[in-house]
Amino acid sequence: MERKIQVAFIYKDCLGLSEHNFFTQHRNLLLKALTRNKDVDVQYYLCDKGFDVDKIRDKTDAILLYEDQNFWANCVPDELLGIKNSNIPVIVKIGDPWDATKYDVKASQEKYKIDGYFGTYASDFFYKYYPKNFNYKCILYGVEPSLYQNVIPFEERIKDKILNSGAVASTKLTNRIFAKLTKGEGDPIKHYKLRTMCNSLPYVDYTTTLGHEYVGDKYPLLLQKYATAIAATTDIYTMKYFEMPAAGCLTFMEITDKNYGKNLGYRDGENAIFINEKNYKEKFQEYLSDINNPKWKEMANLGRDHAMKNFNNDKGIESLVELIKEFK
Repeated sequence: MERKIQVAFIYKDCLGLSEHNFFTQHRNLLLKALTRNKDVDVQYYLCDKGFDVDKIRDKTDAILLYEDQNFWANCVPDELLGIKNSNIPVIVKIGDPWDATKYDVKASQEKYKIDGYFGTYASDFFYKYYPKNFNYKCILYGVEPSLYQNVIPFEERIKDKILNSGAVASTKLTNRIFAKLTKGEGDPIKHYKLRTMCNSLPYVDYTTTLGHEYVGDKYPLLLQKYATAIAATTDIYTMKYFEMPAAGCLTFMEITDKNYGKNLGYRDGENAIFINEKNYKEKFQEYLSDINNPKWKEMANLGRDHAMKNFNNDKGIESLVELIKEFK
């Protein structure tokens, strides 16, 4: 029997890994799904600031970190003592790639002696912000299976409204000017243009990220209230493209030549409905004019099957294990 891979996840107590955070996909991947993988023996090391890697030198095949910096989540040790003289490979999950414009990614790589990076973002999108010689693997995850079992039947959900949730851009002129001048790559309109546009429609129910009780692991419960939902991001798909179908929603997905959504394997009119800035109103009306058509339920069920099969955390960990094996 092949020996299990010994992984050390080193982290600080932080909001990013808290069950109280407004999103818990990374917590579920790293603190739950990782422990379920039969090929891995993971040890968790909670530290205050720094961590001495000499403590684990002879019993660890790979070090795993939450991210490559403490820009927002503050989950990463301030220092890995002794890492310069260590041969233990270091693998990190990335945050939003555009945040890399706000810190020195090369300095972070050197500081933590990082060997490999992973995240849900398409590789081409990662390399828009990170050096080409960084080793990156796109790993699709985000659906924690236990949270998406026994969903509310499609026919029992709200049908005459379409759910839109998450961050949007302000439509006020002064706010738009301010964001354009100060936010740079973090300007919400760069990421959520169509999602923002949808909110002007009377049949769209919108809720902000924190504007409801269904945060973190409760988010699937909000999704299950609606038969349909909108997954729309301008430059790159997000986990909503995984979560909404997994929750049994017929999902209107922004899929364009720019946002890499075609990489996800959905098929327009079969297990999702593709929208863009030109046709979204037409697509919504096609559904709303015939909300009881059984084809919508069938499409939602196929979308759920696709998401549960391809974007679950256990499959994501299998891909992460393959990445770790590259450095053993």
